[in-house]
Amino acid sequence: MSTPTTSPTAVPFAVVLLCVWTIVGLSVGRAQSMGLYLTPVTTSLGVGREMFGLSMALAQLTMGLAAPLSGGLIDKYGAGRIIVAAVLSAMAGLGVMYAATTGWHLLVAGILMGLGVSGTGFTSLVGTVGRLAPPEKRLSAIASMGMAAGIGGFMALPLMHLLIEWAGWQGSLLWLIALTALLIPIALPISGKPVPVDGPTRQQTASEALREAFTYPSFWLLTGGFFVCGFHVAFVMVHLPAFTRDQGLPGWVGPTALSVIGIANIIGTFFAGQSGKYIEKRRGLSLIYLGRAVIFAGFLVLPMTEWSVIGLCGLLGLLWLATIPLTSGLVATFFGTQWMSMLFGIVFLSHQVSAFLGVWLAGRLFDMTGSYATMWWLSIGLAVLAALLNWPIAERAVARLQPVAAGQR
Repeated sequence: MSTPTTSPTAVPFAVVLLCVWTIVGLSVGRAQSMGLYLTPVTTSLGVGREMFGLSMALAQLTMGLAAPLSGGLIDKYGAGRIIVAAVLSAMAGLGVMYAATTGWHLLVAGILMGLGVSGTGFTSLVGTVGRLAPPEKRLSAIASMGMAAGIGGFMALPLMHLLIEWAGWQGSLLWLIALTALLIPIALPISGKPVPVDGPTRQQTASEALREAFTYPSFWLLTGGFFVCGFHVAFVMVHLPAFTRDQGLPGWVGPTALSVIGIANIIGTFFAGQSGKYIEKRRGLSLIYLGRAVIFAGFLVLPMTEWSVIGLCGLLGLLWLATIPLTSGLVATFFGTQWMSMLFGIVFLSHQVSAFLGVWLAGRLFDMTGSYATMWWLSIGLAVLAALLNWPIAERAVARLQPVAAGQR
């Protein structure tokens, strides 16, 4: 089999992976840390948590809606130009938030930032890595992207917290705009039209790939399970800092707890990438969601102290982005890598629709009840549902690829 390449210039895999790590880490780290702005922005603009939550929910939803398109464009034309367009959109969104005077401005900022992450996050670049990595190392390479996202979150949270304290929330946004602009030159090595490598099978059109996926039952089970993941992640990332303050805990607890999630995520995602050698990916996903259910119950039954929150978040971090290499790995198992970013983008869309609901509903329920208790219960119930959905997945390639898959084994 010929060596996979991502562009006519045959950029070494290590260089591509380093660029992808940097882009994903900075983009995801920034996006996951925007919850730090909830209190200062709502206080400064005089709007409720629901409006800020809706802004971040729109960012999540826009990210999901644009992900299949961004992924499809990258699968067909390469990552460089799509990344540049996405970076400019993210910078514009941060600029709108900087100049915001009403809640409506926050909604526009959320949409622009969502478009930005759709072209620079894990989902849009998973196909680039999946095509380059040898099949036996694909899951580990994809998992390394999740680790990069965790490192990005770990670094972004304290940095953004310090920037807000030092420069104010508006001044910190100017710094974020400058840092985001650095991604434009980093995209250069991964520019160029991709060359898909799935063996001697006839290459599909995008419409053929979508038709095949939409008629494959396990694809919908996987999509339903990943829907739940978005609800969990978005709710916790945006609302945990406010939740800790509501419990009477010091202001450092929320950012620290989120940083702990980022650290633990590096470990959890690494082991998730290795787990495919020992356990079926669908089983691993079910166990991850059941583990989340137990951890969320801890937020309801344990006394909320600095160390109980940090401890629970450490456990949660082990299961945080561990779903991504297993979920995207199943997409590659089902359909190959030619349209991997686009098809995982469809799965990711369900994740982001749920993220929209998780962020917005948490703000809505809090404004109605003054508590996040209902959200913790919903998170538990949905985690159990996701475990049940992933369990019966048929972990095998579609008939079109089965001879190739057998040859690779």
